[in-house]
Amino acid sequence: MSLAVVYSRGRAGIEAPLVTVEVHVTNGLPALSIVGLPETAVKESKDRVRGAIINSKFEFPAQKITINLAPADLPKEGGRFDLAIALGILAASKQIPGDKLNQFECIGELSLGGELRPIKGVLPVAIQTRNNRRQLFLPQDNAAEAALITNIDLLPAQHLLEICAHLSGQSLIAAAIPALKPRLTAPAADFADVHGQFHVKRAFEIAAAGAHNLLMLGPPGTGKSMLAARMPGILPPLSEQQAQETAALASISEITLDVANWLKPPFRSPHHSASAPALVGGGGNPRPGEISLAHNGTLFLDELPEFDRKVLEVLREPLETGHITISRANRQVDFPARFQLIAAMNPCPCGYLGDASGRCRCTIEQVARYRGKISGPLLDRIDMHLDVPRIPHDVLRKGSPHGEETSASIRNRVIAARKIAVARTGNANSCLTPQEIKQFCQLSETSHQLLEQAMNKFGLSHRAYHRILKLSRTIADLAQSPAIETPHLSEAISYRKLDRTL
Repeated sequence: MSLAVVYSRGRAGIEAPLVTVEVHVTNGLPALSIVGLPETAVKESKDRVRGAIINSKFEFPAQKITINLAPADLPKEGGRFDLAIALGILAASKQIPGDKLNQFECIGELSLGGELRPIKGVLPVAIQTRNNRRQLFLPQDNAAEAALITNIDLLPAQHLLEICAHLSGQSLIAAAIPALKPRLTAPAADFADVHGQFHVKRAFEIAAAGAHNLLMLGPPGTGKSMLAARMPGILPPLSEQQAQETAALASISEITLDVANWLKPPFRSPHHSASAPALVGGGGNPRPGEISLAHNGTLFLDELPEFDRKVLEVLREPLETGHITISRANRQVDFPARFQLIAAMNPCPCGYLGDASGRCRCTIEQVARYRGKISGPLLDRIDMHLDVPRIPHDVLRKGSPHGEETSASIRNRVIAARKIAVARTGNANSCLTPQEIKQFCQLSETSHQLLEQAMNKFGLSHRAYHRILKLSRTIADLAQSPAIETPHLSEAISYRKLDRTL
């Protein structure tokens, strides 16, 4: 009778809880059973492990084998435990030494020939392994992603035999080289491509500096989508902690993590036919939705009124709290969702209301019904509302007389303003708490009177009051001003005009 213990990692949302793989080999009729709430893919691992062990020239024990995946109440899924199970069987049957297994954690799927195949969600595994000061055996194809985590000993391998040789001391596996930190590169889509629209570019600069939400309203073809696509080029790079959070979400999802640009803020642009679970996450085993995949980045919703109203309403809580909790009968998963919302819409169903061409024939009722698809509570959570009018043909053809400013120059100002905000509170201005607003967004008596007049005249909510103050703080930071002046406040108030027209 023999017992071996191997450490691995499961998956629960963005977390990677520890799973202890206990392998007990005893006399009896040959059989292999897996206990500990395994799902179908885990139950099938016994066939993959048997083939991998035999084809690696080891002996598969002709005894009774019991495998326990602890804790028993944590659902186990996928082939991520194959490597740990195989090493546990080999150690329990005395074919490899098991005295040092407590120094390692193992993750990876096995082929029938013993090759290691990559798994999803390796980044949270690497983070937790580092925190527990163990070394990590993992597939070679996952090494580049896991190497984004600093101060961790990674031992990537392509075959089960390599790991067995390492544990036996015959041939040690070379540790993975940490990933090089990428440098900021020039954006592919530049604001210099957009002619005119200076007030819109100014609004985008403010939104990027403070991570504020923004809604554009204008006729078709005025450049709303073009402007939004250039937003990532002026955003500051992510900090290492932010990049790890964002990369961990990408790691557990179906999208490919771009290791070379992992400090670049994400940009997500779902189609207006997206369902509520696709936007916020869901499924029997909850997966992150678009708002979580846009964590620390931008979520662009084009043709905002074309989204189903119920889909838009699910954005209200995440916009306020910065996270989303998905509850199921047997589990509850919390995903971070601190995203910046950029939205675009037409002014009316035909799109030409207020356009100089005079083509609009929509009735007042049609316009009200169209705009009514955007609820007041959702609109209240959007800091900036601005018109994107049609530009003159000579500006479109020749460009502005003084040229168009590049994304690089705008980004320099955005980075400088964001540094001021982070030095002040540790976050962008859009994340200011009520206590921080009182401390850092103080107004003069003249500015107070101006804000009160705007609140009373336009019927703005208390939430809008706080968002105006946050926006004013960002405008002041861009101007390198320690205090919020009246012009800063006036500009912030001017971006709330849709509150009284929608």
